[in-house]
Amino acid sequence: MNPLFAPLSIGSLDLPNRLVMSPMTREHSPGGVPGDDVAAYYRRRAEGGTGLLITEGVAIDHPTAVDSPAVPRMSGDAALAGWRRVVTGVHAAGGRIIPQLWHVGPLWGAMGDVDPNLKPMRPSGVWGRVGRTVYPTDYIERAAAPTAPMTERDIADVIEAYVRSARNAVDVGFDGIAIHAGHGYLLDSFLWEPTNHRTDGWGGDPTRRLAFPVEVVRAIRREIGPRLPIFYRFSQHKQQDYGARIAESPLELERILVPLRDAGVDVFDASARRFDQPAFDGSALTLAGWAKKVTGVVSMAVGSVGLSTSLREAGTPEPVSLDGLFRRLDTEEFDLVAVGRLHMADPSLAQCIRSGGPLPAFRRDVHETRLH
Repeated sequence: MNPLFAPLSIGSLDLPNRLVMSPMTREHSPGGVPGDDVAAYYRRRAEGGTGLLITEGVAIDHPTAVDSPAVPRMSGDAALAGWRRVVTGVHAAGGRIIPQLWHVGPLWGAMGDVDPNLKPMRPSGVWGRVGRTVYPTDYIERAAAPTAPMTERDIADVIEAYVRSARNAVDVGFDGIAIHAGHGYLLDSFLWEPTNHRTDGWGGDPTRRLAFPVEVVRAIRREIGPRLPIFYRFSQHKQQDYGARIAESPLELERILVPLRDAGVDVFDASARRFDQPAFDGSALTLAGWAKKVTGVVSMAVGSVGLSTSLREAGTPEPVSLDGLFRRLDTEEFDLVAVGRLHMADPSLAQCIRSGGPLPAFRRDVHETRLH
């Protein structure tokens, strides 16, 4: 059997295959409310045969969680009713779905106009070291201006917001919880030294910089119980600097991930720009491979799955071989494979792989017409 189509159980979640739809920001929920078009979008992906859908980033119940009014919320009667329609449709199609809870933290203000009376949630009031980034210079100049660090009250409020949002997600019928803790967003900003200069219990050394993410996971686990799975997205790269790293060795990665596992994480979503690249010198193991090796729990690979080298670098579609991906799955280097943009272009991706047909080429014109 193709290892991509082997079943997998994670707590109360039974998956028919290892293919996951990766979360992708879409901004198609006016006022934060997912409508019938959003429900149809996710249902079509479930009908295509994908084992698990992870939603786009969903704002937790906090005023500075996101800065776009079209990003969906996980709070408010209208938004929760919309998510209930989404979940019902996915389940009717035989699919499974979990929401990715999101707080953008230091990057608040990147996606739209913001209330000047509110402050971004930043561990130390700083945006972080600027390196390779897609943000324009004029935005960086505004964003890099220092703001007030998070207070103890701020930290407690955000943790409570994560808990409320996780409870809301469970109540509307989602099959688990995903937490976005990578890419320089709030939880990741506590881990990354350039954004966390604190000297209290929430920063000062790698162990204390980990305290806030661990407490968020622990609080969510207490709220939702032991059976529903928690997925945790982490990354080396940041939106502020694609060359950033939070771990320079497997041992440093272990010191980060093991406490998160012990707090309640079931699956580590290892977000890399190239899933198949070695994570550290001296080993061919990928970031997802190391996540599984050092924690012993399920890991998921994501990042340019299905894109040829030439397409990545020059934009020229070529036939794609998935042999390396299947080999890594077969040797259990990692357990799940998340795919993003190809899912946008063709929601029948799983059927395509199962039948042995060619992967759909990524075409922007087709991609744009199939967004919703």
